[in-house]
Amino acid sequence: MNRAITRRDFLRNTAIAAVGTAAAGLPEISLSQAVKSRVVLIRHQDAIDENNEFNEKVLQQMLDEAVMKLLDKTDPVAAFKLLVKPDDIVGIKSNVWSYLPTPAQIESAIKRRLLDAGVKETNIGIDDHTVRENPIFIKSTALINVRPIRTHYLAGMSGCIKNYIMFAESQEELHPDSCAALGSSFLLPQVKGKTRLNILCALTPQFHGRGPHNFSRRYVWNYKGLIIGQDPVAVDTIGLRLIMAKRRQELGPDQELPPVPKHIQIADTKYGIGVSDINRIELIKLGWTDGIMI
Repeated sequence: MNRAITRRDFLRNTAIAAVGTAAAGLPEISLSQAVKSRVVLIRHQDAIDENNEFNEKVLQQMLDEAVMKLLDKTDPVAAFKLLVKPDDIVGIKSNVWSYLPTPAQIESAIKRRLLDAGVKETNIGIDDHTVRENPIFIKSTALINVRPIRTHYLAGMSGCIKNYIMFAESQEELHPDSCAALGSSFLLPQVKGKTRLNILCALTPQFHGRGPHNFSRRYVWNYKGLIIGQDPVAVDTIGLRLIMAKRRQELGPDQELPPVPKHIQIADTKYGIGVSDINRIELIKLGWTDGIMI
């Protein structure tokens, strides 16, 4: 059965281009015809309990609601069936940074819906540092990109774009100029055209830090959100606005990120993998609104 064409398939070959899985072969469209890149921000006050534990049931609900809204569906399994086919081999690109890893509850929620959509369990893999050698990722026909949002001493911000640095043959080659070339990772043969969904975990974002592995609970807060889209640049653009809003609230109005996360805009203007212009992003907000900030 052929996969239905989604909104992502129309975000291509222009300043509003997005990473998709079936864009190739569609007729070119003009800017006047193009749709905005949709991003869903969903929050739930019970996503984290009083013991700072993640509530897997609530996180599943948040993921389902966000993906349904993203793809204009009323059933989560039907929504995921627009993203993957039963014969897909799916790599879930996670993040294992010890201080702020991708929550296992989110990984489980994603895997559950992939199984519901008909993907075989043997064709689903979750990995970070060894994706270049992992058989599932080597053979993958689809990728799900999921990681927490935090500041970063080289790139300014670690988001969905930076999460693919592990696919590069040399990570160090992407470090110069504030990691300006991070967007090029999405054009690598192992990755290009495979990303079906980008999930930026804004459950406990880190809004400040210094040095390669600097971490302090002082600079982490329970935002209890997920930022989800098919366009990694648009997702990171919204994530950056959140981080900056929190920095200005906590550190003062002039607290810009050192270094400036230029890689987000360059991923749009040079590498053409998504939208960084806020005027071309359709942000949909769902759920809990206290302290939403953006």
